[in-house]
Amino acid sequence: MASKYKAPAFKADGAKNGERELPDVLFDGTVHEAAMWQVVKAYLANQRQATASVKTRSEVSGGNRKPWRQKGTGRARQGSIRAPQWRGGGAVFGPRPNRNFRQDVPKQVKWLARRSAYNVRAQDESIFVIDPLSLEAPKTKSIVGLLEATGAQGNVLLLTDG
Repeated sequence: MASKYKAPAFKADGAKNGERELPDVLFDGTVHEAAMWQVVKAYLANQRQATASVKTRSEVSGGNRKPWRQKGTGRARQGSIRAPQWRGGGAVFGPRPNRNFRQDVPKQVKWLARRSAYNVRAQDESIFVIDPLSLEAPKTKSIVGLLEATGAQGNVLLLTDG
């Protein structure tokens, strides 16, 4: 059975070398947007550090004694000037640094999202096949020249078989 997608092939020096069929195992044409959304959401959530913090009334400095006596002043009873209703008082339900935003994604959902991303790129004709690279030295200049010859723009992902 012939592959659904084809990609232009290039030699290591950037010269065009025809077209190659993409393997059906990865490029079957299915795009599962829900799996891609879930994986991206989990990735972004796992990047969060959760370091936001506010001080409670026990951590704010000051307020060690009663501001006025309990009865006889005509004012409402108060225990400390660092209570939440006072200016400069502690926060009641503010953020604490011990929150955990970690999200786990099953392996099969990750695999489905990755395959869906490959299929989106194949539909956009944004995939190029390059013959095995044989570089004399690991220089950025040679890779940049190769990418310019292929016409790749923006962020580029290089996948190798190793």
